[in-house]
Amino acid sequence: MNRRHFIKNSLIGVSASIALSPWSAFGQGPAILGSDKLRPQLKHGAASGDVDTTSAVLWSKTNQSAQMWVELSTLPDFSKVETLKGGHALQQTDYNAHTLVRRLLPNTRYFYRVHFQSLKDPKLRSERCSGQFKTAPTEACDVRFCWSADTAGQGFGIDPAHGGMLTFASIRARKPDFFVNSGDLIYADNPMSSEVTLDDGSIWRNQLVEAKTRVAESTDDFRQNFYYNSQDDHLRALQAEVPMIQQWDDHEVVNNWYPQEILDDDRYTLKDVKQLAHNAKTAFFNCNPIRPHDTDPGRIYRKISRGPLLDLFVIDLRSYRGPNTYNHQTSQSADTAFLGADQLKWLKAELKASKATWKIICSDMPIGLVVAEWGKEIYENGANGDDGAPLGRELELADLFHSIAREDITNVHFITADVHYCASHYYNPAKASFKDFKPFWEFVSGPLHAGNFGPNPLDGTFGPEVKFTGIPEGMAPFTPPSAGLQFFGEMEIDGKTQALTVRHFNRIGEEIWSKELQPEHPAKV
Repeated sequence: MNRRHFIKNSLIGVSASIALSPWSAFGQGPAILGSDKLRPQLKHGAASGDVDTTSAVLWSKTNQSAQMWVELSTLPDFSKVETLKGGHALQQTDYNAHTLVRRLLPNTRYFYRVHFQSLKDPKLRSERCSGQFKTAPTEACDVRFCWSADTAGQGFGIDPAHGGMLTFASIRARKPDFFVNSGDLIYADNPMSSEVTLDDGSIWRNQLVEAKTRVAESTDDFRQNFYYNSQDDHLRALQAEVPMIQQWDDHEVVNNWYPQEILDDDRYTLKDVKQLAHNAKTAFFNCNPIRPHDTDPGRIYRKISRGPLLDLFVIDLRSYRGPNTYNHQTSQSADTAFLGADQLKWLKAELKASKATWKIICSDMPIGLVVAEWGKEIYENGANGDDGAPLGRELELADLFHSIAREDITNVHFITADVHYCASHYYNPAKASFKDFKPFWEFVSGPLHAGNFGPNPLDGTFGPEVKFTGIPEGMAPFTPPSAGLQFFGEMEIDGKTQALTVRHFNRIGEEIWSKELQPEHPAKV
């Protein structure tokens, strides 16, 4: 293979702040050597993430200080290969490592193999772990991706007798170009027991590790939650074949958290949620293939372009919010912050600048569903149960929606999760109290592998209409994954017509709803 046509002048990024895994430059490496007892171990697989037209982040983990090596090829048999020297796996990141590969060819499938070389004894090398990803196109062509959220919640962990985390296998079977995990990648605040007695008297038996018997407080506690999920064969297989785009919600830290919170929970020694969130965010970046921002490496919100037909805007509704309150304030202030001023400014500017046909906002929380703390009139998201004019956090959302309408930005829709059931909502200005916005859709999915809830009541401020709900009327809360009410969504764009088809699927991959959307002002390609 001609290096000039493969990755000319390839570069690797450098880590910074919040103990992100160190990254370094390319190089060469010899064959794998060493005894099984002493050599680096590779038990958690490998993953790719934040893949765009010319670059990708690769992640893996070992058990000792080691150099990450990546073999990269456009051929599945690796008959022609580039060997790349990746990041260091060090104690400070619990031996997680990342490699940012740049200058790749657009719309090209790459195959990779990862292994680790001991820094203590360079003769010792791990076994290889393989994966693949496809870069985004620069010309109009078909695009298909899936999304969902909520993994290992409500005490439901990995039970092989109930299929493990089976929804991940169903997503993999759809062969998407990438997968958006919309949050609650872990349930750091949900300890597990070895057995859960279900309503029918049967037993759910969790594969259990010590870290999942208590809440997470230290950075290592949070990491262990990610490692627990990676024990699932279906998740590891999906991560090896399908690039990830990941964001967080609340359970990566603690239920319904906000940065100013001081916990009143006897399970926690560390009560300061800001410090908990710092520990959790460090683990979040350590354990996943996420591209850090150049100047703000702890920033989760970002834009990912997938070619001329699709831009994704990954937002963060946790890090910059004000406290959870009654959410009925009549004017904006620090208490009504949701995205926060900087993120809101960024989102409005990026939407305006986008030339893609479809602009999908990946939100960790829905807009019009009321999410309140149990037994309290304290609201967790933007909706506050008041169908009138925007109040509280809704003021920020109204600002965003007004900006989209004022700038005549077309084909903006939302994907989200959080509420543990799937649904499709159409936001109709004609039915809304606040009318100064373009109509849009919000598609809700999840859970991936957790107990069910819902449906939630709607807040009428922005005129949401329920077009589909995936759970039966009267469903009991905490319904287990084995009941089959686990969901993921799919978006597919036709490269010729630019039409967008949205589908909902259940745990075993059965399609349960679909809707085709025609673009307004398709991109000129």
